[in-house]
Amino acid sequence: MSAHRATVMSLYKRSLKLSLDWTIQRDLWRQEALHIRTQFESNKNVTNPKEIQALIQATERKLAEWEHPDPYKLPLGPEGTKWERNLPPIVPGAEHH
Repeated sequence: MSAHRATVMSLYKRSLKLSLDWTIQRDLWRQEALHIRTQFESNKNVTNPKEIQALIQATERKLAEWEHPDPYKLPLGPEGTKWERNLPPIVPGAEHH
């Protein structure tokens, strides 16, 4: 896999995750995901390395601009609303696993 391909795939994934931060409802988000896919597909046949690099840099700037100030976190994931909620109490002298 070429370095450009891996970078573009990473940008695509980041774009989808970032759009999910702004639109949590999946039915609305799906339309945004299709729009992002169309944007990436429109540049699929670019072969000039300088053009590719310019597109990558433009996308990086756009993602930085669109970064959400309070990104969505899964409730049970680290820093989520239910992370480590209701943990069993620590009993002194008991062995913990």
